[in-house]
Amino acid sequence: MTRGGKYDRIKKISLSDSDGYILDIIPDLIEIGIDALNSQIFCMGLEKLEQFRGQITFWGEIDRQNILPFGSSEDVENAVKNVKDHLWKDGGCIAQCDFGVGVNPQNVFKVFETWGKIV
Repeated sequence: MTRGGKYDRIKKISLSDSDGYILDIIPDLIEIGIDALNSQIFCMGLEKLEQFRGQITFWGEIDRQNILPFGSSEDVENAVKNVKDHLWKDGGCIAQCDFGVGVNPQNVFKVFETWGKIV
């Protein structure tokens, strides 16, 4: 991703973090040279984020408010596959998940197990 921004000139990678629905500012983040974004991708919609694949890398979390705490093993596997299908190509995401209190630990294991099988 070469955009000629400040970070490109000094050979540094920039990562930004923001929660919530920030779809409208993603083009601005790309324009200022943000390389990767840790955000709540599920609240914005993977289909909508797909247009930015190859321009910014999403820190590919799995829905930590619904799927990780309450989802079945199948829900988790499907969520990981959806992230891969929509964002993986062209460096579009980093395989990971954020989790906190109340998350089913088996679902966290399932996230990484699924990524290990599909990439």
